[in-house]
Amino acid sequence: MSISTKPYKNSATSKKEQVSEMFDTISENYDNLNRVISFGIDVKWRKKILKMVSEKQPKQILDIATGTGDLAILMANTNADKIIGLDISAGMLEVGKQKIFQKNLSDKIEMILGDSENMPFEDNSFDAVTVAFGIRNFENLEKGLSEILRVLKPNGIFVILETSVPEKFPFKQGYSIYTKNIMPLIGKLFSKDKVAYQYLADSASIFPYGERLNNILTKIGFINVKHAPQTFGVATIYSASKQ
Repeated sequence: MSISTKPYKNSATSKKEQVSEMFDTISENYDNLNRVISFGIDVKWRKKILKMVSEKQPKQILDIATGTGDLAILMANTNADKIIGLDISAGMLEVGKQKIFQKNLSDKIEMILGDSENMPFEDNSFDAVTVAFGIRNFENLEKGLSEILRVLKPNGIFVILETSVPEKFPFKQGYSIYTKNIMPLIGKLFSKDKVAYQYLADSASIFPYGERLNNILTKIGFINVKHAPQTFGVATIYSASKQ
């Protein structure tokens, strides 16, 4: 199953190329924009993931679509020996590397440029795999999830944090107004890329969430699949494991 979105710029290039170029362009402002757009609530969501992962006492952690490394850096609060952040955007990784260096975490966290749908890791390499706001950018969702299942160790934990659409009134209506009108406007004010945050809003609105994503994870082969909506349903945390 391939989840497609409206082309970011044109259909002559692949979704991966378009997403990589988009994030390269907004990388310098990405962290500040994220805090503004989410009202800082994304920090609270990431801390919930930290708690879930910490309980499994992982030694090797992979953070996919790591971006500027917010979640990878947070994972340093676990007892993990090694944390790898993977992303297709060199610009985002460069910002992340600077943050990691400033926090003296370069020995623990390694940032790698790579494709989440064709990862350079051996089978059963990681005790925990995380993805925050990156699953919806996969060009081929099932291929990416299959790769994650491949590199995850048996009994390892896989956690996704992704945007979702509230289903109850008035949150559903308010979310629609915010993502279609206000979020792209904020992006235009703070970013030189005038359509990046429109893309992010569009991709979030059509991405399968809740039970639909649970079913896809189960189909791929994950077990113990669960999901927990966050903040009236504007985001969802998914967890799964490998047999």
